[in-house]
Amino acid sequence: MIHSTAIISDSASIGENVSIGPYCVINEEVTIGDNCVLKSHVVIDGHTTIGKDNIFFPFAAIGQLTQDLKYKNEPTYLIIGDRNTFRENCTIHRSTQPDTPTTIGDDNLFLCYSHVAHDCVIGNHCIFSNNAALAGHVQVEDHVIVSGLSGVHQFCRVGAHSIIGGFTKVVKDVPPFTIADGNPAVIRGVNQIGLQRRGFANEDVSFLRRAYKRVFLKKERNLSEVMAELKEADCATNEHVQHLISFIEASERGITR
Repeated sequence: MIHSTAIISDSASIGENVSIGPYCVINEEVTIGDNCVLKSHVVIDGHTTIGKDNIFFPFAAIGQLTQDLKYKNEPTYLIIGDRNTFRENCTIHRSTQPDTPTTIGDDNLFLCYSHVAHDCVIGNHCIFSNNAALAGHVQVEDHVIVSGLSGVHQFCRVGAHSIIGGFTKVVKDVPPFTIADGNPAVIRGVNQIGLQRRGFANEDVSFLRRAYKRVFLKKERNLSEVMAELKEADCATNEHVQHLISFIEASERGITR
């Protein structure tokens, strides 16, 4: 299952039933789980740990050195879960600090030329379209879609079940369950179609729409006042609205409105 032109370090750990195609390079300290497929010309570097059933397409560069100028040659890490797909020319960098590894969960899809910078933390079931880019220290929750040619500023968070439109510039946190679009991004509405596709009950979507109207359609009002009113509203008893409230209250960069 290993092509004769592949170069694999003696210190790399390769699981069972792994396919490594032509001209791949697997460097020291790399661990690859069972049933992974490296098509061809894939480079995996650094202290990179990869789970099971991942697929890497040609010219993916995984676990490369951080581009952060603060890096001082410490051993840093990249951890990848299971069943992820990395398409052509995708780049994933390991962290700048040893104690904050770049982390990718399970069942994510990274399309051509997408980029995940140092110290990012990505959840599960996310899609990053062509040329979507995350700067350093970005946190992305589950079931997020980042559309093509969009960029997320460092230290931003992107909430669960949200979608970022194409060519969008994100400079503040994107709350969960919403649609963010524009340059700079603004919140356009609740991601109703996405929520329905993922099996959200109509009642849950209705509660989120009511919360959305309170938070995002009253831009002239102070956010802290709006949040205080939201927590007293009937819709605040819904678990998804509670997640929305918790996400907003934990924001350090401020939220997109």
